[in-house]
This record gives sequence, C-alpha cells and structure tokens, in this order.
Amino acid sequence: MKNPSQFVINGNLSSENTQFYKEYGYLIAQGLVSPDEIDKLRRDTVKIFRGEYGVMEGLMPVAADETDADVLKKYVAIHFPHKISPVIKDFLTQGKIVDVLTNIVSPNVKCMQSMLFVKGPGKAGQAWHQDEFYIPTRDKSLIGVWIAIDDASIENGCLWIIPGSHKPGYIMPRVDNDSNEYADVDTIDVSSYKQEEIIPVEVKSGSVIFFNGYLLHSSMRNKTTANFRTALVNHYMSAESMLPWDQDGKLPSTEDMRDIVMIAGTDPYSAKPITDMNKPYLRPEVLIIKK
Repeated sequence: MKNPSQFVINGNLSSENTQFYKEYGYLIAQGLVSPDEIDKLRRDTVKIFRGEYGVMEGLMPVAADETDADVLKKYVAIHFPHKISPVIKDFLTQGKIVDVLTNIVSPNVKCMQSMLFVKGPGKAGQAWHQDEFYIPTRDKSLIGVWIAIDDASIENGCLWIIPGSHKPGYIMPRVDNDSNEYADVDTIDVSSYKQEEIIPVEVKSGSVIFFNGYLLHSSMRNKTTANFRTALVNHYMSAESMLPWDQDGKLPSTEDMRDIVMIAGTDPYSAKPITDMNKPYLRPEVLIIKK
C-alpha cells in the first residue's frame, strides 16, 4: 500500500494521517528519531546485553574476547529494558513520538511495556499476532511504537502487516505454527487474506511505525549472514483505561495493573500508587503463549 497519508512528515501529524490510522491501523514516520538518538540506543543496547546494567533473567556470561556482535547473537530480545536502562526509560517520552500519540490515542497516555529486539543473522521472527492478545485494554487504545535502530528490510526480517485488519476489533483464534520462519509455536491463520493485502514495512534506521493493538502483524526470519535487525518497541495506551493485565499469569490477577509510566497528560487513577512489579528478562528462542 502506497498512500501519502500513511507517512507522518517531519513529525507533524495531519488530519489525513489521523484518518488513515483509523482506517488502516498504522502510520510510518520516517526519520522521526535523529541519528544521534539512534547512536545512543545502539550503544545502550550493547551495554544491556553485556550485563553492564546488572544481571537479569536469561543473561549469559560474557567472555573477555567476545565482540559486541558475538554477544548480541546469543539473544532475541529483552522485555522491560526501561527498568534498568535510563536511556530507554527517557526514550519512552521522546517528544516527537509523544506528539503523535497524544493526537491518535488520547491527551493522557501511559506506557506499560518496552521491548528491545536484537534479531541477528539467521534468527527466526514472530508469528502473526495481535498485541491486544497479550496486553488487554478496556477501550481498545493499545498502540505499538516500533522504532527502527537498524534499517529493516525483507531480507533481515522487517515487520509485515495486514492494513485494516484491526477493524473487526476482536481477538482472532490461534492455530499451530508449522513455519520455520517463526519462533512461536502458534500463529493466526491469515490465509483468508489476499497476498496483495499482506505487505512488508521496510524502513530506514530512525523511522517509527505506529500500529493499532488489533492490527495483524508478524516478522520473518533474518536471512542475512551479517546484518542485525535491532528495534525498540514500546507499548502505550490511553490513561483513561484501566489495564487488566497479569502477563499471562506472571503477575497477580488485577483489574488495573499499575506498573506504568505516565508520558503525557494526567493520570485519572493517580489515587492508586504506581508499582514496580515487572522485572526485565531475556526472551527465549521459542515463545510459548496462552491459548
């Protein structure tokens, strides 16, 4: 799909952008993150996986002679890096990203999750899914913010989406995965969509993809021999909505998980304390999820 309205120009959201997001469930902001910011994220990525911020679940020891690339090739992703990295925590409130969010989500926005992907050569991708399956919001306001640290191409495993697939607004059933493109054991059957409706989102470093929590998306295996596809992915939602999220049973069942970061506006539930419940952990090679 090539439509000028899918692109946010110079960080300035237009009425056409807003309408496109409602209709198709995503937007692309090319160059929204500066080269200096990207360099800072790259350096911080190495620090995280070298254990310079401390030990976390799934972290392996680093030998004295290991290169940065050798270290990163051991992993797929880390969840909640903002819990240990001040660089990534500050990035949750990056001004141009917040400007887009407050216009397409709500004047009041909170963040509940960060994920740093370091998909190295040969690493599998993520099967078709909807983010609302993992992070349930009460008002369907969930939005993913996918920040390209490296150039993302078909060859190294860029994001694939089905524009407009968010519009039915329900969680689609999952089936067993039989494709070695993906690390997951299950997926969503997208065979009912025409091939031309399934599109890759190839972007340059510094670009940001915003996408609705119900939008069908996936990423395939990194088929290069030397290139990483590193990306920081943060999830946000309207602060007006409570968050009944137990992290697939990792946390106590709740009507409103309060381990959040307010990034804009006011918190309607400020009478309830913000808690520190989630801990950073390394994502396993094969992801088994609830059905």
